[in-house]
Amino acid sequence: MEKKICEICPHHCRLAAGEVGKCRARINDGEKITALNYGAITSIALDPIEKKPLYKFFPGSRILSVGSYGCNLNCPFCQNFEISMADSTFPTRKISPERLAALAQELVPQKNIGVAFTYNEPFISYEFIRDTSEILKKIGLKSVLVTNGTVAPAALKKILPLIDAMNIDLKGFSQKIYDFLGGDFKTVQKNIEISAQACHVEVTTLIVPTMNDSPAEMEKESAWLANISKDIPLHISRFFPRYKVTNLPPTPVKKIYELVEVAKNNLNYVFAGNV
Repeated sequence: MEKKICEICPHHCRLAAGEVGKCRARINDGEKITALNYGAITSIALDPIEKKPLYKFFPGSRILSVGSYGCNLNCPFCQNFEISMADSTFPTRKISPERLAALAQELVPQKNIGVAFTYNEPFISYEFIRDTSEILKKIGLKSVLVTNGTVAPAALKKILPLIDAMNIDLKGFSQKIYDFLGGDFKTVQKNIEISAQACHVEVTTLIVPTMNDSPAEMEKESAWLANISKDIPLHISRFFPRYKVTNLPPTPVKKIYELVEVAKNNLNYVFAGNV
């Protein structure tokens, strides 16, 4: 039987019937490639919007945050590795797009503005995001993605009309870093550019000691973002030892503030995270 190509992310996994992609969450079901984790929820919480982090998108509001399992990168320092590195054997609860949208609407009196797809990589649940976001838009609620930006630009463009805001991880400012993580730097750059033209975008960079903590690299990153818009908020976040990287100390607070000052030379909104 002919293998099918997954069109959702740049890996473009070629999958035989019953085979699951690198993300551990997309499967060739024999007819098409679809989300094995469709509506499979591992985490759900009503969070402050600032926790996403989104500081310039309805500040002071809350958003119903949901996550599933799987990811299409392999960051050895992942802060949510318990679910991002999990597969379909991980315990989940099933929820339909209709029920999730209804729950979001029930929480409006608690300052909820919609649903954030977060905690693991949301784009690998592409069909679930699409179906839920279509309902949310009809009832006047927001759809937010917290993503590593590793999505095929064609797939991104199809879903962007349904998305109101994104926080996109920019892991570093070189292909060398993305080689280490199993991703493609140019794709993430392109997707930040595309998304910033279509919805509210904020960017997060986790500063890992010895990997991406040089002022020169932050100067390049912030200057590049400023070429898109000087008003893109940038969150410079502190690393803590997790998953496979326990030999490094937490990022010094002093280093975070040093990089914040570098980025402020180019951008209007720069924030220190986890300090």
